[in-house]
Amino acid sequence: MALEALKASLLESPVVKRGDYDYMVHPITDGIPRVEPAILKEVADAMAEIGNFDCDVIMTIEALGIPLATTLALKTGKPFNIVRKRMYGLPGEVNMSQVTGYSKSQLFINGIKAGNRVVIVDDVISTGGTLWALVEALKSMQVKIVDILVVVEKTDKKAEIERKLGCPIKTLVKVDVVGGKVVVL
Repeated sequence: MALEALKASLLESPVVKRGDYDYMVHPITDGIPRVEPAILKEVADAMAEIGNFDCDVIMTIEALGIPLATTLALKTGKPFNIVRKRMYGLPGEVNMSQVTGYSKSQLFINGIKAGNRVVIVDDVISTGGTLWALVEALKSMQVKIVDILVVVEKTDKKAEIERKLGCPIKTLVKVDVVGGKVVVL
């Protein structure tokens, strides 16, 4: 699992400020500039290799997890479900609050029920706010989290986040922003 194309593309990522937060702009985490199929395939192959897909559904959060979940669904034959940023008002819909390093919002879970076994797939973990909200909501719904797979780890607090979640998080690559540049660790 060398991930050479992903690592090289990360080093080219521009960094923009969102308040005091250094925000890395990358195709896998932002959909811009453009997502090259070779990098998406490399990422999906690596996630499929390290992930436990003994689950009922692959779950992701709108929007950048969608191409990851789609590709993994095609590779594994498992359906996927999207946690959405808007309310649909469907029976059983669960509302959760998301707090990241740069924003706050509401997210909505539909189509998941008690006893389901899910694999969570996400593009990046930084503060852990999004995963925290999702894991807590799923636990309250009595949903079993089989695995958590994240492409980019942009934090030095992964172990702390895992303890708080009560779940291990598997990441493909760890990065930091130093002097306005992305560094692959």
